[in-house]
Amino acid sequence: MAKANVSLPQGTRDFSAEVVRKRNYILQTIRAVFELYGFSPLETPAMENLETLMGKYGEEGDKLIFKILNNGLDNPTKQEASRAEFEKILAGKNTKNLTERALRYDLTIPFARYVAMNANTLAMPFKRYQIQPVWRADRPQKGRYREFYQCDADIVGSTSLLNEVELINIYAQVFHRLGIPVEIRMNSRKILAALAETCGGLDKLTDITIAIDKLDKIGIEKVKEELLTRGLLPEQIATIAAYLAINGNNETVLQAANALIGQSATGKSGIAEINTVLGYQSPNAPAELVGNMVVDLTLARGLNYYTGIIFEIKALGVQMGSIGGGGRYDDLTSLFGVPNIPGVGISFGVDRIYDVMEELKAFPATVNTNTQFLFFNLGDAEAKTAFQWMQQARVAGISCELYHEQAKLDKQFKYAEKKGIPSVIIIGSQELLDHTCLIKNLASGEQKSLSQSALLAAMQAQITG
Repeated sequence: MAKANVSLPQGTRDFSAEVVRKRNYILQTIRAVFELYGFSPLETPAMENLETLMGKYGEEGDKLIFKILNNGLDNPTKQEASRAEFEKILAGKNTKNLTERALRYDLTIPFARYVAMNANTLAMPFKRYQIQPVWRADRPQKGRYREFYQCDADIVGSTSLLNEVELINIYAQVFHRLGIPVEIRMNSRKILAALAETCGGLDKLTDITIAIDKLDKIGIEKVKEELLTRGLLPEQIATIAAYLAINGNNETVLQAANALIGQSATGKSGIAEINTVLGYQSPNAPAELVGNMVVDLTLARGLNYYTGIIFEIKALGVQMGSIGGGGRYDDLTSLFGVPNIPGVGISFGVDRIYDVMEELKAFPATVNTNTQFLFFNLGDAEAKTAFQWMQQARVAGISCELYHEQAKLDKQFKYAEKKGIPSVIIIGSQELLDHTCLIKNLASGEQKSLSQSALLAAMQAQITG
């Protein structure tokens, strides 16, 4: 029979048991820290109304939104109209006759929609975390997928910079637990707004941030070219280039920024906010709470909704884009008719974190250990006794299996090795008569005989020991 020609859509993946367990390790680590900081879980639908998403991510982001065709297009009365409407879609326009819904692009806008819908019932400040897949019509490449998970934590209903401090500490603690050395890069949209003011006005902000956001990918000369095509004058571009050339330690960078754009009240406010946040990072704090914070004036995060401090996480020692990011968005819910609810949030890029941990070999050796013990199946009577002990072990919280059929020892050993089961328990005909069993650690080769009544205690000791 010919092999079926089956494949996956580009930018999507199947996850084997090994991959799922590693991903769950990441997710459980992040979730535990979120809970530690008092965040509550939330889930929203995979799809949103198209109008909820469009216009919220800037012109580049809007192009990457997966739109969903309306149902019922097979209705003959709609087909002729649909053909005409497709022409609009091909021209880059939207039409409700064809697309009213879309897959969510991120978790922030759906969260803002949720807050706007429930603002009167939520206790403020409202702290939520959300771990769900998102979809982007991006070009697939290493660390960039069309379907991927995000883990977000957001706080709404408060303008306090303590929220930024808390989120930085969440980043530091999560990556410390995962064993990933990172830089927590920080800038402020207020500083970028001040740069725009210096270069002719706030109407230039979007053009400037979109170009700056590409600096790592295309380099300074290409950024200059893009700024020129976006209508900025050579002297304005020179100011931006001088801004992007600022470097040094955090204090030096902020002083240089102040000298360049400090005449702007907005710029002074952004610099002061960053200094406030940095001031909370005590050198005497526990190591896992002291983030490696870097003020990076080239950080732009080209999303229109950010208004204050912005973050991005860079893993050290690997070639990978950002593995997390976020920032302050003090007027996001006004997009949905509910103004004056400030917010700040961060996001973890789980798929990139996974790739980084694989490259750094940072996963614990035990992460793929599920079944702890395999009971061999050596006959009907032996299997019944093994099954009884297996069930008692399961009640005690010990993960174990009974091999599904009677088979040679070699076959059952190979099954245990292939599944990564660390130990096997053998109850053969002689052990059945003697009320004993053999327990063998496959890694060390150590084997011992003990009474069946001592089996549970020995299993528990082996797991904890």
